[in-house]
Amino acid sequence: MITVLLLFVLIGSAYALFSRDLLHGTIALSMTSVVSALIFYLLHAPDVAITEAAVGAGLSTVIFLWVIKNTKRSDP
Repeated sequence: MITVLLLFVLIGSAYALFSRDLLHGTIALSMTSVVSALIFYLLHAPDVAITEAAVGAGLSTVIFLWVIKNTKRSDP
């Protein structure tokens, strides 16, 4: 089970890294953080899982989306 989740983290991270669209990359990064939080929970580290979910998937995603919304695209 954890091996499959680690594969999802790897795929999501690679997609976030190579994505041409910032919004898609941000969503992939958020998904990676949620899966990482689930892995931490399955490894019996609930405090780390809660922190990862709150900061990784919550706060940083909101900040990234706010920055993307407030910037203008240079390409059509």
